[in-house]
Amino acid sequence: MKEAIKIFTEQFPVVFSALNIGFLQTLKLFFTTLLCAIPLGLIISFGSMSKFKPLSAFTKVIVWIIRGSPLMIQLLIVYFFPGLVLHKNIWGMGEAGRFMAATVAFTLNYACYFSEIYRGGIQSVPVGQQEAGKVLGLSGTQIFFKITLLQMIKRIVPPMSNEIITLVKDTSLARIIALQEIIWAGQAFMKGSKGISGAIWPLFFTGIYYLAFSGFLTVLFGKIEKKLDYFKN
Repeated sequence: MKEAIKIFTEQFPVVFSALNIGFLQTLKLFFTTLLCAIPLGLIISFGSMSKFKPLSAFTKVIVWIIRGSPLMIQLLIVYFFPGLVLHKNIWGMGEAGRFMAATVAFTLNYACYFSEIYRGGIQSVPVGQQEAGKVLGLSGTQIFFKITLLQMIKRIVPPMSNEIITLVKDTSLARIIALQEIIWAGQAFMKGSKGISGAIWPLFFTGIYYLAFSGFLTVLFGKIEKKLDYFKN
């Protein structure tokens, strides 16, 4: 028992440092995906609601394909397709290239999910309010930003928060293309990393990182919902 405790205390600083580096990569992928997917999702929702039928049909097919296929497959296709099929490596070499490919795949995936949430939020606002805006002489843009948007935000916060918390866990899929996020860092100690091999306990510690970050986001979104209570009917 004493020997096991001694080994743990010796290994912990090494493991903790590696997990922190992996978690920073996870956070980087998480925030970059959100920064790109949130506005892109709104644009896609406009496409799916467009009165121009070819555009709306095309957009809906793309959303259906992205939402209907596993994110892991999308990661593999985005990363390997240019090199294996087009014979052109557009992502670059090393960790930076893998991060870029992962960001593109995650952004496309989550933008399509967000677009459906946006669409539902926009269409849930009573049409009568938009018609009232037209009577008052407001333009379509003014109606959207002054009437529709604020009410939509209140309606989409719960489903958006669920998707964002899911994104926290989905970042672990990036290891399929060898992106060295936190799960990659934890599993490396099973195979042999920094002089440590056959150690499974670092993987359990990765779960603590996910739980802590998900808990923080849960509290944050709960406060945001309370702030938006003034929209409640």
